[in-house]
Amino acid sequence: MRYSLLAGGKRVCTVLCLVACELVGGQESMAMPSACAVQMIHAMSLIHDDLPCMDNDDLRRGKPTNHKVFGEDVAVLAGDALVVYTFEHIVVETKGVPSTRIVRAIFELARSIGAEGVVAGQVVDISSEGMADLGLEQLEFIHLHKTAALLEASAVLGAIMGGGSNEEVEKLRNFARCIGLLYQVVDDILDVTKSSQELGKTAGKDLVADKLTYPKLMGVERSREFAEKLNKDAQEQLSGFDIAKAAPLIALADYIAKKQK
Repeated sequence: MRYSLLAGGKRVCTVLCLVACELVGGQESMAMPSACAVQMIHAMSLIHDDLPCMDNDDLRRGKPTNHKVFGEDVAVLAGDALVVYTFEHIVVETKGVPSTRIVRAIFELARSIGAEGVVAGQVVDISSEGMADLGLEQLEFIHLHKTAALLEASAVLGAIMGGGSNEEVEKLRNFARCIGLLYQVVDDILDVTKSSQELGKTAGKDLVADKLTYPKLMGVERSREFAEKLNKDAQEQLSGFDIAKAAPLIALADYIAKKQK
Protein backbone atom coordinates (compact mmCIF):
# COMPACT_ATOMS: atom_id res chain seq x y z
CA MET A 1 0.00 0.00 0.00
CA ARG A 2 2.75 2.43 0.97
CA TYR A 3 4.82 1.60 -2.11
CA SER A 4 2.15 2.93 -4.48
CA LEU A 5 0.55 5.59 -2.28
CA LEU A 6 3.85 7.33 -1.50
CA ALA A 7 5.43 6.80 -4.93
CA GLY A 8 5.25 10.45 -5.91
CA GLY A 9 3.19 11.94 -8.69
CA LYS A 10 1.41 15.24 -9.17
CA ARG A 11 -1.26 14.77 -6.47
CA VAL A 12 -3.85 16.42 -8.71
CA CYS A 13 -6.79 14.90 -6.81
CA THR A 14 -5.39 16.08 -3.48
CA VAL A 15 -4.76 19.63 -4.68
CA LEU A 16 -8.19 19.82 -6.29
CA CYS A 17 -9.92 18.75 -3.07
CA LEU A 18 -8.05 21.22 -0.85
CA VAL A 19 -8.39 24.19 -3.18
CA ALA A 20 -12.12 23.52 -3.72
CA CYS A 21 -12.64 23.58 0.04
CA GLU A 22 -10.88 26.92 0.46
CA LEU A 23 -12.60 28.35 -2.61
CA VAL A 24 -16.04 27.99 -0.96
CA GLY A 25 -14.83 29.47 2.33
CA GLY A 26 -13.71 26.38 4.21
CA GLN A 27 -10.43 25.69 6.01
CA GLU A 28 -7.84 23.34 4.54
CA SER A 29 -8.03 21.16 7.66
CA MET A 30 -11.69 20.37 6.95
CA ALA A 31 -10.81 18.69 3.65
CA MET A 32 -7.38 17.21 4.40
CA PRO A 33 -8.70 13.71 5.32
CA SER A 34 -10.80 13.68 2.13
CA ALA A 35 -7.83 14.90 0.08
CA CYS A 36 -5.73 12.01 1.41
CA ALA A 37 -8.63 9.63 0.81
CA VAL A 38 -9.00 10.45 -2.88
CA GLN A 39 -5.26 9.96 -3.30
CA MET A 40 -5.67 6.48 -1.79
CA ILE A 41 -8.39 5.72 -4.34
CA HIS A 42 -6.17 7.04 -7.12
CA ALA A 43 -3.30 4.82 -5.95
CA MET A 44 -5.64 1.82 -5.90
CA SER A 45 -6.85 2.55 -9.43
CA LEU A 46 -3.26 2.66 -10.70
CA ILE A 47 -2.31 -0.60 -8.96
CA HIS A 48 -5.28 -2.38 -10.51
CA ASP A 49 -4.97 -0.66 -13.89
CA ASP A 50 -1.37 -1.87 -14.24
CA LEU A 51 -2.25 -5.54 -13.58
CA PRO A 52 -1.71 -8.09 -16.38
CA CYS A 53 -5.47 -8.63 -16.63
CA MET A 54 -5.98 -4.88 -17.22
CA ASP A 55 -3.40 -2.69 -19.00
CA ASN A 56 -0.48 -5.01 -18.17
CA ASP A 57 2.17 -2.37 -17.50
CA ASP A 58 5.62 -2.82 -15.97
CA LEU A 59 6.34 0.84 -15.16
CA ARG A 60 4.58 3.50 -13.14
CA ARG A 61 6.24 6.86 -12.47
CA GLY A 62 9.54 5.40 -13.57
CA LYS A 63 9.40 2.54 -11.04
CA PRO A 64 8.32 -1.10 -11.35
CA THR A 65 4.57 -1.43 -10.95
CA ASN A 66 3.15 -2.85 -7.72
CA HIS A 67 2.55 -6.35 -9.01
CA LYS A 68 6.10 -6.51 -10.42
CA VAL A 69 7.48 -5.91 -6.93
CA PHE A 70 5.00 -7.77 -4.71
CA GLY A 71 3.20 -10.18 -7.06
CA GLU A 72 -0.27 -10.00 -8.57
CA ASP A 73 -2.00 -11.45 -5.53
CA VAL A 74 -0.58 -8.91 -3.08
CA ALA A 75 -1.12 -6.06 -5.56
CA VAL A 76 -4.84 -6.89 -5.80
CA LEU A 77 -5.12 -7.05 -2.02
CA ALA A 78 -3.18 -3.81 -1.57
CA GLY A 79 -5.64 -2.05 -3.85
CA ASP A 80 -8.61 -3.56 -2.02
CA ALA A 81 -7.19 -2.50 1.34
CA LEU A 82 -6.66 1.08 0.12
CA VAL A 83 -10.33 1.32 -0.90
CA VAL A 84 -11.51 0.21 2.53
CA TYR A 85 -9.05 2.43 4.38
CA THR A 86 -10.21 5.42 2.33
CA PHE A 87 -13.62 5.52 3.99
CA GLU A 88 -12.26 4.70 7.43
CA HIS A 89 -9.85 7.61 7.12
CA ILE A 90 -12.58 10.10 6.20
CA VAL A 91 -14.80 9.03 9.11
CA VAL A 92 -12.08 8.90 11.76
CA GLU A 93 -9.94 11.88 10.79
CA THR A 94 -12.43 14.54 9.63
CA LYS A 95 -12.81 17.14 12.39
CA GLY A 96 -14.94 20.26 12.69
CA VAL A 97 -17.32 19.25 9.91
CA PRO A 98 -21.04 18.41 10.45
CA SER A 99 -21.82 14.71 10.10
CA THR A 100 -24.34 15.44 7.33
CA ARG A 101 -21.53 16.79 5.15
CA ILE A 102 -19.35 13.77 5.89
CA VAL A 103 -22.12 11.35 4.92
CA ARG A 104 -22.80 13.29 1.71
CA ALA A 105 -19.10 13.27 0.85
CA ILE A 106 -18.82 9.51 1.43
CA PHE A 107 -21.81 8.95 -0.86
CA GLU A 108 -20.24 11.07 -3.61
CA LEU A 109 -16.91 9.26 -3.37
CA ALA A 110 -18.48 5.79 -3.32
CA ARG A 111 -20.60 6.56 -6.37
CA SER A 112 -17.64 7.97 -8.29
CA ILE A 113 -15.59 4.78 -8.03
CA GLY A 114 -18.32 2.14 -8.37
CA ALA A 115 -20.50 0.81 -11.17
CA GLU A 116 -21.58 4.35 -12.10
CA GLY A 117 -18.03 5.72 -12.12
CA VAL A 118 -14.47 4.41 -12.44
CA VAL A 119 -15.50 0.76 -12.72
CA ALA A 120 -17.96 1.54 -15.53
CA GLY A 121 -15.27 3.40 -17.45
CA GLN A 122 -12.78 0.59 -17.01
CA VAL A 123 -15.26 -2.06 -18.17
CA VAL A 124 -16.15 -0.18 -21.35
CA ASP A 125 -12.47 0.60 -21.96
CA ILE A 126 -11.57 -3.10 -21.79
CA SER A 127 -14.53 -4.25 -23.90
CA SER A 128 -13.81 -1.65 -26.62
CA GLU A 129 -10.27 -2.82 -27.40
CA GLY A 130 -9.95 -3.80 -31.04
CA MET A 131 -13.48 -2.67 -31.97
CA ALA A 132 -13.52 -0.55 -35.12
CA ASP A 133 -17.05 0.87 -34.98
CA LEU A 134 -16.75 2.98 -31.83
CA GLY A 135 -16.79 6.76 -31.92
CA LEU A 136 -16.30 9.89 -29.84
CA GLU A 137 -19.43 9.30 -27.76
CA GLN A 138 -18.13 5.97 -26.47
CA LEU A 139 -14.65 7.39 -25.93
CA GLU A 140 -16.04 10.30 -23.91
CA PHE A 141 -18.08 7.87 -21.80
CA ILE A 142 -14.95 5.89 -20.99
CA HIS A 143 -12.94 8.89 -19.89
CA LEU A 144 -15.71 10.76 -18.08
CA HIS A 145 -16.05 7.65 -15.93
CA LYS A 146 -12.58 6.13 -15.83
CA THR A 147 -10.60 9.37 -15.37
CA ALA A 148 -12.87 12.37 -14.77
CA ALA A 149 -15.08 10.71 -12.14
CA LEU A 150 -12.38 10.69 -9.46
CA LEU A 151 -11.29 14.25 -10.20
CA GLU A 152 -14.94 15.26 -10.05
CA ALA A 153 -15.29 13.56 -6.68
CA SER A 154 -12.16 15.29 -5.42
CA ALA A 155 -13.54 18.75 -6.15
CA VAL A 156 -17.01 17.89 -4.89
CA LEU A 157 -15.68 16.46 -1.62
CA GLY A 158 -13.65 19.59 -0.99
CA ALA A 159 -16.62 21.85 -1.72
CA ILE A 160 -18.94 19.80 0.48
CA MET A 161 -16.52 19.68 3.41
CA GLY A 162 -15.95 23.43 3.08
CA GLY A 163 -19.67 24.16 3.28
CA GLY A 164 -20.20 25.24 -0.33
CA SER A 165 -23.68 25.94 -1.69
CA ASN A 166 -25.29 23.52 -4.13
CA GLU A 167 -24.51 25.95 -6.96
CA GLU A 168 -20.83 26.14 -5.94
CA VAL A 169 -20.60 22.37 -5.66
CA GLU A 170 -22.03 21.93 -9.16
CA LYS A 171 -19.71 24.56 -10.67
CA LEU A 172 -16.71 22.77 -9.20
CA ARG A 173 -18.11 19.41 -10.34
CA ASN A 174 -18.30 20.72 -13.91
CA PHE A 175 -14.82 22.25 -13.67
CA ALA A 176 -13.35 18.94 -12.55
CA ARG A 177 -15.24 17.02 -15.23
CA CYS A 178 -13.69 19.26 -17.88
CA ILE A 179 -10.14 18.93 -16.58
CA GLY A 180 -10.65 15.19 -16.10
CA LEU A 181 -11.46 14.83 -19.77
CA LEU A 182 -8.65 17.26 -20.58
CA TYR A 183 -6.22 15.11 -18.59
CA GLN A 184 -7.13 12.05 -20.64
CA VAL A 185 -6.97 13.82 -24.00
CA VAL A 186 -3.50 15.06 -23.11
CA ASP A 187 -2.49 11.60 -21.85
CA ASP A 188 -3.59 10.10 -25.17
CA ILE A 189 -1.54 12.68 -27.06
CA LEU A 190 1.54 12.06 -24.91
CA ASP A 191 1.27 8.30 -25.46
CA VAL A 192 1.95 8.79 -29.17
CA THR A 193 4.32 11.77 -29.02
CA LYS A 194 6.64 11.06 -26.06
CA SER A 195 9.12 8.32 -25.11
CA SER A 196 8.85 5.90 -22.19
CA GLN A 197 11.71 7.76 -20.49
CA GLU A 198 9.88 11.08 -20.79
CA LEU A 199 6.59 9.62 -19.56
CA GLY A 200 7.92 7.45 -16.74
CA LYS A 201 5.72 4.64 -18.08
CA THR A 202 5.57 2.54 -21.24
CA ALA A 203 4.85 4.70 -24.28
CA GLY A 204 2.81 3.54 -27.27
CA LYS A 205 0.85 0.91 -25.34
CA ASP A 206 -2.51 2.25 -26.51
CA LEU A 207 -1.48 1.82 -30.13
CA VAL A 208 -0.20 -1.72 -29.54
CA ALA A 209 -3.39 -2.69 -27.69
CA ASP A 210 -5.51 -1.06 -30.43
CA LYS A 211 -7.28 1.02 -27.80
CA LEU A 212 -9.73 3.78 -28.58
CA THR A 213 -7.98 7.14 -28.13
CA TYR A 214 -8.50 10.75 -29.18
CA PRO A 215 -5.53 10.82 -31.58
CA LYS A 216 -6.80 7.61 -33.18
CA LEU A 217 -10.24 9.14 -33.81
CA MET A 218 -9.38 12.81 -34.33
CA GLY A 219 -5.68 12.95 -35.11
CA VAL A 220 -3.08 14.65 -32.94
CA GLU A 221 -3.74 18.24 -34.05
CA ARG A 222 -7.52 18.10 -33.59
CA SER A 223 -6.94 16.42 -30.24
CA ARG A 224 -4.78 19.37 -29.23
CA GLU A 225 -7.50 21.79 -30.31
CA PHE A 226 -10.04 19.84 -28.25
CA ALA A 227 -7.72 20.04 -25.24
CA GLU A 228 -7.60 23.82 -25.54
CA LYS A 229 -11.40 23.98 -25.68
CA LEU A 230 -11.72 21.83 -22.57
CA ASN A 231 -9.28 24.10 -20.74
CA LYS A 232 -11.36 27.15 -21.70
CA ASP A 233 -14.63 25.46 -20.70
CA ALA A 234 -13.14 24.45 -17.35
CA GLN A 235 -11.99 27.95 -16.50
CA GLU A 236 -15.40 29.41 -17.40
CA GLN A 237 -16.88 27.34 -14.56
CA LEU A 238 -14.82 29.38 -12.10
CA SER A 239 -16.55 32.67 -12.93
CA GLY A 240 -18.18 34.14 -9.84
CA PHE A 241 -15.54 32.80 -7.45
CA ASP A 242 -12.86 34.93 -5.83
CA ILE A 243 -10.23 35.22 -8.55
CA ALA A 244 -7.31 34.99 -6.12
CA LYS A 245 -8.65 31.82 -4.51
CA ALA A 246 -9.45 30.33 -7.92
CA ALA A 247 -5.91 31.00 -9.22
CA PRO A 248 -4.56 27.53 -8.25
CA LEU A 249 -7.36 25.83 -10.21
CA ILE A 250 -6.72 28.03 -13.24
CA ALA A 251 -3.02 27.17 -13.00
CA LEU A 252 -3.86 23.47 -12.66
CA ALA A 253 -5.98 23.50 -15.82
CA ASP A 254 -3.24 25.35 -17.71
CA TYR A 255 -0.60 22.92 -16.43
CA ILE A 256 -2.52 19.89 -17.66
CA ALA A 257 -3.20 21.51 -21.03
CA LYS A 258 0.43 22.48 -21.58
CA LYS A 259 1.84 19.01 -20.84
CA GLN A 260 1.07 18.03 -24.43
CA LYS A 261 3.48 20.64 -25.84
